[in-house]
Amino acid sequence: MDDTKMDYGTDVFNEGVMREYLAKDTVEKLLHTMRDHAPLDPAIANEVAHALKQWAMDRGATHFTHWFQPLTGSTAEKHDAFFEPTGVGQTLARFSGKNLIMGEPDASSFPSGGLRRTFEARGYTAWDVTSPAFIKRHANGATLCIPSLFCSYTGEALDKKTPLLRSMQALERAVRKLMACFGEPDGRVVCTLGPEQEYFLIDKSFWLKRPDLIQCGRTLFGAPPARHQQLEDHYFGSIKPRVLAFMEDVERELWRLGIPAKTRHNEVAPAQFELAPMFEELNLAIDHNMLTMETLRNVAERHGFICLLHEKPFAGVNGSGKHNNWSVAYNGKNLLDPGQDPQENAIFLAVLASVVRAVDLHADILRAATAGAGNDHRLGANEAPPSILSIFLGDELAEVVGRIERGARATGAHTAPLRIGIDTLPPLPRDTTDRNRTSPFAFTGNKFEFRAPGSSHNCASVCMTLNTIVAESMETLADAIAKLPKARFNEGLQKIIQAVFKDHGRVIFNGDGYSQAWVEEAERRGLPNLHTTPEALAPMLDPKNLALFEKAGVLRPTELESRHDVFMEEYERKVLIEGKTALEMARSLIEPAATAEFGVVCGAVAAAKQAGVGEGVDSVSDVARTLGRGLDALHRDCAALESALTQGPAAILAALGALRATVDKLEEDVDDARWPLPKYRDMLFVY
Repeated sequence: MDDTKMDYGTDVFNEGVMREYLAKDTVEKLLHTMRDHAPLDPAIANEVAHALKQWAMDRGATHFTHWFQPLTGSTAEKHDAFFEPTGVGQTLARFSGKNLIMGEPDASSFPSGGLRRTFEARGYTAWDVTSPAFIKRHANGATLCIPSLFCSYTGEALDKKTPLLRSMQALERAVRKLMACFGEPDGRVVCTLGPEQEYFLIDKSFWLKRPDLIQCGRTLFGAPPARHQQLEDHYFGSIKPRVLAFMEDVERELWRLGIPAKTRHNEVAPAQFELAPMFEELNLAIDHNMLTMETLRNVAERHGFICLLHEKPFAGVNGSGKHNNWSVAYNGKNLLDPGQDPQENAIFLAVLASVVRAVDLHADILRAATAGAGNDHRLGANEAPPSILSIFLGDELAEVVGRIERGARATGAHTAPLRIGIDTLPPLPRDTTDRNRTSPFAFTGNKFEFRAPGSSHNCASVCMTLNTIVAESMETLADAIAKLPKARFNEGLQKIIQAVFKDHGRVIFNGDGYSQAWVEEAERRGLPNLHTTPEALAPMLDPKNLALFEKAGVLRPTELESRHDVFMEEYERKVLIEGKTALEMARSLIEPAATAEFGVVCGAVAAAKQAGVGEGVDSVSDVARTLGRGLDALHRDCAALESALTQGPAAILAALGALRATVDKLEEDVDDARWPLPKYRDMLFVY
């Protein structure tokens, strides 16, 4: 048997393992909770805990941890040993149902936006039964990881998983309500996600010589090389052996964790790559993406690389995003698949109308979910979508929507107006038109691809927001449809969906999102264009958005307000760190190198004059003057940045931009052997 197939999921407490280690009745009860989100039967907790402990120890684990996702954007874990002393030189492995269901890590040092104060340290982790436990391996052992929620002593969510699960419940309720309007039998709602992960790889030796990469995750200085991505020869190119060996090791580790890594390829920028998994249930897909990012970083170091997950580690070349491919199914039927008969078409159009309405009405809060210091440098640049949220439907589907909106007749064979629930839609192949890489929210045949989130982001915030706004729209449509008389159902449905597309069709745009014409057109349409993180986060405090999340049962107003404060503080801290790092680098690395170069050149001028050599003196003098002007500018820009450090992010970023321009010019003027930082031409091509 193939070794890879044998290893897939071997470090996951999956159904097969459950049936091996648990009684049959216990397995069925646990699977009922996992699949149907039924309450956990507390009577089985001790048996499940014992089985988990035994399985984990059989796999080499010595510790367990509640693995959770605080508001830092990464994951957190506190390891506890299974073993407890029972006497002199004796131990006993213990892991109870209580240990499994709940933990109590210190909550005081995690960001909470005021929900917790420093002297209020207590926080709780609670087992997320819907996501299977797994084993993380490290150099000298292994740890049992229990996916968990994280909340405060007073019950507020301090993590990203809790509101995600709440939003999934809100969407589930809304889908059921909408499907009932069409006479569909009660069934299971499954939201799915396929997050495409982009990243850069550079040799670790370069990273160690770049304080900006170490401290900030991106280069604060760096002149563009003569060649970067202009030749378009890296995208889908042959993968270099060293990189391929890294990718193969990553995939082996992911497969052991049951993560269905499917696609690997070179991305557009040199040294940029992508890993894409197959679709999974939303909560599990997000857990798996967090593990994927950690695996990429860990395996990279073993291969002498550093994996950069920052959205814009190198200026002037493509940044890295995380394309969230989102869909929702009911009773096994993808609701974003147009279908083959009038009933399916009508349901598809109602769901599509819900999404269009949601993105139009709540573009501000959806944009907030993509905000961050790194993503500010990426959105709208080098193939990333703009900060204006619009929906791409493709030509054929947009034509159908237009016909519904206008009540118009089609051209060609379709001479009558489209009647929802009576006509069958024109056949819509899954790829109805060319892909639009400039669209932040694109329909791609049977799902929506949200391209705005950044590569370092936890998908939970984005999907939590998307679930919530779509649920609100579905509830609104369902309320209107439920009032229709049965005798005139199709006619009434037509009017409801027509009104949605009329009122919210402004958000549909199939053109070039990079063009200035679109920026002007979007402004005329009244679409928000929130360029920076402070602008993007501000809607989180809007009363309508506070009410939206509270009504859905996803976030209390205090919880949403706390997230605004956490994310703003994170943004301000990151920008301040970048400013301080740039200032230190400019004064301790760049200025000494440029000064030394200036001294050498001036010495050459003086030596030539003393020797009575006239040839070349004017040229070398020009070089000296150029360096001198650069040093003067460097001194002024450093002083300006030092002053800006006390004035807030906008001032810091402006001063940092000016300093970068000066430093990047000096990079081109200083002797290559004297320049203290690895250059783009090396970092992007030597790997």
